[in-house]
Amino acid sequence: MGVLNVTPDSFFDGGNYLAVDNALQHALSLIQQGADIIDIGGESTKPYAKQVSLEVELTRVIPVIKKLRRESDVCISIDTYKPEVMQAAVEAGANIINDIYALRQPGALTMAAQLAVPVCLMHMQGEPSNMQQNPYYRHGVVDEICQFFTERIKACELAGINKNLLLLDPGFGFGKLIKDNLQLVYNLQEFFTLGMPILLGISRKNTIGAILDKETDQRLIGSLTLALFSAMKGVGILRTHDVDETRQALKILEMLYQENS
Repeated sequence: MGVLNVTPDSFFDGGNYLAVDNALQHALSLIQQGADIIDIGGESTKPYAKQVSLEVELTRVIPVIKKLRRESDVCISIDTYKPEVMQAAVEAGANIINDIYALRQPGALTMAAQLAVPVCLMHMQGEPSNMQQNPYYRHGVVDEICQFFTERIKACELAGINKNLLLLDPGFGFGKLIKDNLQLVYNLQEFFTLGMPILLGISRKNTIGAILDKETDQRLIGSLTLALFSAMKGVGILRTHDVDETRQALKILEMLYQENS
């Protein structure tokens, strides 16, 4: 899953793709590099990020989705928690809803049920504006995420969303300390007990920077290391800024397994 942030303030590529044509060219470049999915977002969800209005988000993402859909049949994911954006994006050609609130915002469950497209439910403690202010997991981060997913899956089913349309993202970096992020990655197999594909977004995040003492533009090696470990654990979708490099690493891993199976 290639990341396309149509925002001025995302932590790694904020401001680079605000212009529709720039966003389109980057999306096409990610596809050429091997992206299977393009994840388009119009609101930064980095720690302490401020929310944007519905109108601003729609203005940012819908023209990009429409142009990309005319140029390519690639799977498009809309990274939003607003029901109105979900609807407009799917009507414009998006195929997947990627929601950091796991459909907990008013109207989101109903809208997702009406649209009947795949939905990624992400775990987040708090919200972007406060999620990194002393996150705490009384019963352990893995157990609490599993419990959260169990509750959200049930809510989705009660709303009429087919269980087969759900993906799960444990939310690396969303309301979690470094130790929490490392524990959830090391124990990724626990999430597979829920019977759904796992999506993971670890690309260039702050935990990597804190461990390696590197700024965002120097976190590629750390990102690839986590990506490979996650792939070996069975993660089905890796959300990354660095599609070509991640593909290369995964190709080597694939060949190792293929030649020794």
